[in-house]
Parts: sequence; structure tokens; C-alpha cells
Amino acid sequence: MAWTWRFEKSDGSETEPALQPEEFTTQGDAETWIGEFWKELLDGGADQVTLFEDATKIYGPMSLQADQG
Repeated sequence: MAWTWRFEKSDGSETEPALQPEEFTTQGDAETWIGEFWKELLDGGADQVTLFEDATKIYGPMSLQADQG
């Protein structure tokens, strides 16, 4: 099984990430990576991400914007 992120603009269209991640072997590894690099991804033009396990959508889109509330 491979865990991957889809990088998107706020309108849901796919965009090329500023950092190219590997395919992760666990959900935890994928989530740790996004937790470490979300700011660089946001600065590079991605507004949100969606997590997939192989072709199955697990969750998302999840905003990379810091909570303004």
C-alpha cells in the first residue's frame, strides 16, 4: 500500500507541490511529512491537500491555511 498526497489550489484543481514527497508506507508517515512541510507547500502555491491510500481517498481536502479563528 502507498499513501500519497494530492496538492490542490483552493478551487480544488491539482497543482504541482513546491516539495515533491515520496510515496509513504504508512498513514502516520504521510501525516508527519505534511506536518513538517505544510508551510513550504503553502508558500509554494498549494492551498489544500487530500490524502489517498493507493486510489482510495482517505480524507480531504484539508486546508494548509493557519486557523484564523
